[in-house]
Amino acid sequence: MSNASQELNTADATAAAPAAEPVVKKVNEQDRAPMSVTIRIFIYLVAVHFFAGFLFLLFYLAGANAK
Repeated sequence: MSNASQELNTADATAAAPAAEPVVKKVNEQDRAPMSVTIRIFIYLVAVHFFAGFLFLLFYLAGANAK
């Protein structure tokens, strides 16, 4: 087989190849935390920020009254 015919055969093979399918990453159940854990973490974060805000308000008001 000559080089010219080999090049022709490989060109036909690449031209006839189907378009590449889009890569879709499947989400495994192990990749994500359970919904209950996600909700609990969100509630804890909100509660901690409210508590920190309350402490900030206490110190702010105590400092304002000390003057």
